[in-house]
Amino acid sequence: MATFAVVNPNAFTHIVRAAESDIDELGHVNNVVYVRWIQEVAYAHWLYAANAEIRMKYSWVLLRHEIDYRKPAFLNDEVKGFTWVGNHEGPRFERFVTLVHAATGNVLAESKTFWCLLDAKSMKPRRIEQDIIDILKLGQVI
Repeated sequence: MATFAVVNPNAFTHIVRAAESDIDELGHVNNVVYVRWIQEVAYAHWLYAANAEIRMKYSWVLLRHEIDYRKPAFLNDEVKGFTWVGNHEGPRFERFVTLVHAATGNVLAESKTFWCLLDAKSMKPRRIEQDIIDILKLGQVI
């Protein structure tokens, strides 16, 4: 089982709420929904950090998820997603997301994901240059 940092103090935050369609037969948020939320938090960070010109030039594709599920979420729970970026190599970047129950502060899930930067026109991998590193690291705020 992987071990991740709980919350980086410079993390970008994004709120999600558990809807009826997120609940499984066990009465809690389905694990697949956590994956969707992790992607939603990452995408919200990209929209916040990168201007329209940069978003037209680059795109991202998800390569890998590592997730530790800690506690369940339930219908109408408000969940804070915290995200920050880690190391990069070539076109690959690691991103961390921690999902926390907004009312209790309990960690619901922690993830480490690996993304690949793409040229938006050719859809081919693109080496991550300093401008993208600066955008992602500067976009990490609370």
